[in-house]
Amino acid sequence: MNKEESVALIRDLSNANGVSGFEDEVVRVATDYVQPYAQVTEDHMRNLRIDRHGNTQIKPQLQLDAHSDEVGYMIQAIKPNGTMRFVTVGGQAAVTLPAHKVRIRNNQGDYIPGIITSTPPHFMTAEERRTLPPVSALTIDVGATSADEVRDKFGIDIGAPAVPAVDFEYIAQSDVMMGKAFDNRIGTALLLQTIKELAEKELAVDVVGSLSSQEEVGERGAQVMVRKIKPDLAIVFEGAPADDTVMPDYMIQTGMHRGPMLRDFDTSIIASPRFQALALKTAKDNGIKVQRSVRTGGGNDGAVINLYAGAPTIVISVPVRFAHTAYCYVAYDDYAAAKKLAVALIEGLTPETIAAL
Repeated sequence: MNKEESVALIRDLSNANGVSGFEDEVVRVATDYVQPYAQVTEDHMRNLRIDRHGNTQIKPQLQLDAHSDEVGYMIQAIKPNGTMRFVTVGGQAAVTLPAHKVRIRNNQGDYIPGIITSTPPHFMTAEERRTLPPVSALTIDVGATSADEVRDKFGIDIGAPAVPAVDFEYIAQSDVMMGKAFDNRIGTALLLQTIKELAEKELAVDVVGSLSSQEEVGERGAQVMVRKIKPDLAIVFEGAPADDTVMPDYMIQTGMHRGPMLRDFDTSIIASPRFQALALKTAKDNGIKVQRSVRTGGGNDGAVINLYAGAPTIVISVPVRFAHTAYCYVAYDDYAAAKKLAVALIEGLTPETIAAL
């Protein structure tokens, strides 16, 4: 794997604007990258079906899934003073929002800079200094002074999507990447580069990728794609929230620089035990560090795929520090290990191992 190419792809995907329902920029980056290695079809939900070059149409269907959307915001109302009320799209905590810069998509499709407001300390009461404002008390400000100016000069109206205004950076000292939307642009990069790696190879399966939209609002794109692909087995690529800054040592299951995380359980899915065991054996045989997790919350596209015709499904995740906030970290070595595991696992599949799942 060419590291420079991988980092450039992750950069382009992270920088792309793509809150749920508005994944157009992400789809363009993904299509441009993977078209030499697969047949790509886009539907009206902005889902991508990616059929690897070399598929036979007669072998078991292996679905590789990643979701393309990111958490963000949508304009709910424009106040007379030109600030805008908004709702969150996808799960976020109000404590992470105030004073962050955002980009708002206007009616012409251009992204306009703005700020999620915070009351200057000069005007806060003693009680306000101790109280966390709810999202309903926050607004987005683009520097306008009236609702008419927001609509007429900026071209922004109700329903406009917005995302954090964060530019990707690679930090050489720690071999760590910083940016927005690593949940799940890091999984998107894994999907695309895995399909590139497998193009034209002789495999026991036909590999079909699904870059699914709107996962952050209920796995909506995956519900469409699984019915189109009708998989016999599936691997889901995710950017999972890292826990190494918040958990005691013995509870860390998704730490940076510790390899990809294989999820055994969350509130939406129990990973296929036999497929999970095969993935763990593959990691051991290839000297790949991995982590396992049992979660009391969470959810992902794997839940949708797993429930479809009982397709054995596992989830390979790259740890993401501060997921669902504006700024995230991912260790490059975790990403590289996840890709190595995915490729080795798929190349090692045989009719016998598939039948045993």
